[in-house]
Amino acid sequence: MQLPQIRIQQQSAMIGIQKTDAQLSVDTGPAKQEISQPQADIQITTKPGKLTIDQSKALADVGIIPTEQSVKNWVSKAMQTAIDGSKKRRQQGDMMMKIENGGNPMPKIAEENGQWPKHSFNIGWIPSGDGVKFHYEQAEVTINARTNKPIINAEPTNNQFHYQKGDIETYLAQKNWLEIDFDNLTFVGNNVEIEI
Repeated sequence: MQLPQIRIQQQSAMIGIQKTDAQLSVDTGPAKQEISQPQADIQITTKPGKLTIDQSKALADVGIIPTEQSVKNWVSKAMQTAIDGSKKRRQQGDMMMKIENGGNPMPKIAEENGQWPKHSFNIGWIPSGDGVKFHYEQAEVTINARTNKPIINAEPTNNQFHYQKGDIETYLAQKNWLEIDFDNLTFVGNNVEIEI
């Protein structure tokens, strides 16, 4: 004996979803910047050094003296020579006045007047060790410096946004269906038997 059977097969519908993500891009350009650096202001003042060399003593040691001093020396020397000459002439005159007292003053006077005085000579052109004097005033340098700040001009650049919206698309990925089968099923009626 076979029992009637009903076979049902079905398939559910399936919905597919396709998604497109939103996209955002930001374009940031560099800022516009200008920098200028003025030069520093520098002022330099220099007072030059001064070297003074006094060699008057060294020149005097070798007989080179200024004209004014030379004239004074010669006047002083001439005055002393005149005084010495006067003294000598007076002494000789006194000797001549007293000739009656004896003695022979004439040869002595002739001997004194006829001989030149002896002069000693040595190396006379070497100046003394302290004959040249040096005096130095050092130079002075004054520096005034003033820095100048840099000049900066900055201009920002606006950001540019690019946005593409996202999307969701739904579709029927699989259709639904229903299938019904009958097995061993018969219909009996009016003396008729039909297998369904």
